[in-house]
Amino acid sequence: MQPDSCPAFIDFEASSLDLIASYPIEVGLCLPDGTLHSWLIRPNRQWQDWSDSAEAIHGITRSRLEQDGRPVAEVVEQLNGLLSGQVFCDAWTFDSFWLHRLYRAAGETPAFQLESISMLLDQTQVRHWSGVRQQVIAELGLPVHRAANDALILHHTWQKLTCRGEASVQ
Repeated sequence: MQPDSCPAFIDFEASSLDLIASYPIEVGLCLPDGTLHSWLIRPNRQWQDWSDSAEAIHGITRSRLEQDGRPVAEVVEQLNGLLSGQVFCDAWTFDSFWLHRLYRAAGETPAFQLESISMLLDQTQVRHWSGVRQQVIAELGLPVHRAANDALILHHTWQKLTCRGEASVQ
């Protein structure tokens, strides 16, 4: 990827951090131009896991998902319509699990390849990622642990480190 071309970023919020029972409850993405999209996901019938501690972090209740969430198939259709090629996340183990669970429930295949942001970063950028991310969070003033906000934070952190030539942050 060229340093001046920004990738698309995706983030998930989930019912819990249990990598056997959890499922995605919200997905957000930030396209290369900074456009944001997000969807609350109505739980599939088989998805029963719920963590009160996870709810306390993201602030999304199961009843809100049941009322306002979009059907799994609709979310998958929207994602496949918007994304292609490589799409990046910052928690690949969790995000790939939730992506797979979402697409499996819809009986579909992603039109894009999920990759870890670490695939894009050199050693200097890896060292500075966390500090720059914290700076971006403070500058944007957005609550974290909401999928679209977190995808936007990834986008701005990437821009600060690479797209704007600040890869040599000291």
